[in-house]
Amino acid sequence: MVGIVDYGAFVVAIIVFLLIPGPGNLALITSTGKGRIRGGLASTLGVILGDQVLMWLAVAGVAAVLTAYPAAFNAVQWLGAAYLVWLGGRMLLAKAGAAPVLQIKPHHYLRQAFMITLLNPKAVVFYMAFFPLFVDPAAHQGLRTFGLMALTIAALTFAYGLVVVLLTHFLAERLRANPQISGAMGKLAGVFLIGFGVKLALSR
Repeated sequence: MVGIVDYGAFVVAIIVFLLIPGPGNLALITSTGKGRIRGGLASTLGVILGDQVLMWLAVAGVAAVLTAYPAAFNAVQWLGAAYLVWLGGRMLLAKAGAAPVLQIKPHHYLRQAFMITLLNPKAVVFYMAFFPLFVDPAAHQGLRTFGLMALTIAALTFAYGLVVVLLTHFLAERLRANPQISGAMGKLAGVFLIGFGVKLALSR
């Protein structure tokens, strides 16, 4: 589909990644707790903007490799699959620990969520490993392919953020950071990441 190897798997993978506990999720929950639905939605837009900046930086790198070194692109895809397996393994074996506390100030939800997302040191590496797995070197259509991928991620992130904000607003006490729930979600996501890495590696 427009140069994407498996669009359905791409969508499922994005949903799995969104469910992984991290700074973005904590920013949404904290902003909603302080600024109610409006604050949560502002934080959601901040996360989307941060992701878009990181994604297009990653796309620029992927596109450069694809254009200048077509033969090396397959190696990049293998490395990406290996990275997902490694990341999934770390999440699966991780010990339960206290979630980091974010200092979210009132009335600056969008800006703070944007900076939290943008300054995540693992995000660019993650996107660099993720995008090549779903790009068909023989059928990709440049900006059209990458644009569809970026738009899909933005739409799914907004839908996910809206659900998190509404649930946090109406069920705040039950959805406060819970180490057991976060740990279980992390391990489940780890299993999915390993599965995606193996599946995509075998489909090369």
